[in-house]
Amino acid sequence: MALTLMKGSEAIAEAAIRAGARYFFGYPITPQTEIPEYMSARMPEVGGCFLQAESEVAAINMIYGAAGAGARALTSSSSPGVSLKQEGISYCAGAQLPAVILNVMRGGPGVGPITGSQQDYWQATKAHGNGGYKLLVFTPESVQEAVDMTYHAWDYAEKYRNPVMILIDGVIGVMMEPIELPDMVSDEFLAENKAKKKAEYAVGPRDGRTEKHPLNVSDGGPMGRNHADWMKYEGWKENEVEYELYKTDDADLIISAYGISARIAKSAISILRNEGYKVGLIRPKRVYPFPVKPFAELCPDKIKGILDVEMSMPPQLLEDVAAATKGAIPIDTCLTSYGVIMNRDDIVAKAKEMLNK
Repeated sequence: MALTLMKGSEAIAEAAIRAGARYFFGYPITPQTEIPEYMSARMPEVGGCFLQAESEVAAINMIYGAAGAGARALTSSSSPGVSLKQEGISYCAGAQLPAVILNVMRGGPGVGPITGSQQDYWQATKAHGNGGYKLLVFTPESVQEAVDMTYHAWDYAEKYRNPVMILIDGVIGVMMEPIELPDMVSDEFLAENKAKKKAEYAVGPRDGRTEKHPLNVSDGGPMGRNHADWMKYEGWKENEVEYELYKTDDADLIISAYGISARIAKSAISILRNEGYKVGLIRPKRVYPFPVKPFAELCPDKIKGILDVEMSMPPQLLEDVAAATKGAIPIDTCLTSYGVIMNRDDIVAKAKEMLNK
């Protein structure tokens, strides 16, 4: 397939449409405004619905309604907007409704700057909202990977009857890269997909329908539902972990990073390798469930240290890395925050410092 040069946010929006998203509800906020802007022009061309909600709170509750009716529904925002969506996301999770949420991150806390960051890791993996629910959280390192993850996100959302989040660096949202766009799903597929949901849980027109409730509480009552969700999340830890090992076979030092920081780290690793330093990378492609195994299996007698690289202060990915290694390997950090992009020279310098101790 031919390559197409596209901005990250626009490519992600097109991937969602090609995956069958026909309902978009959102609200402008930098650095993701190009997503609703693109959707406003593109949705009418495919017979879909674009609606700019009056707020982020309204947008996520529209997602709740559309997903409850069996549609492939999408919303997007940036960090402060996603914070406002938390209650609605928890409703979708509690009602077991598949939906896709795009978070093109910016710095914080509070409103923060309008530039990209990685300061939503805790929010995405630890505390979306009340009730202890979890989302599958994908973290692309390139525009192409963001396209691919978005395109397949509904497969996972519908498989597990659970919202899915794509956690996207602001840098990836605004950068342009050549990409391969996936094929458009057929109208027949969408009709069959919706019919299947209506048979299982989705509501339809009021006249003549049988009563349904999307929550579908099991025989164990509400606590039984919570227990079933817990078991689902535990199953993800076995079946839905995804990560990349980059030049780790002979490494003396391991870098932990995700998203754009991992991509910059790969550039730093090339420099370090050319100078004789054996450095590798473990990159989570999904930060929930976290890939514990590759970190837990690192040999303390071989690995001199782990360098945690992320665009967040205080470091957030670091907590999961430290928990996985259980203190067996020294960990240091190379950090930026508040929209300052990671510098590969800083990674190189810190790695040399750790290896030359």
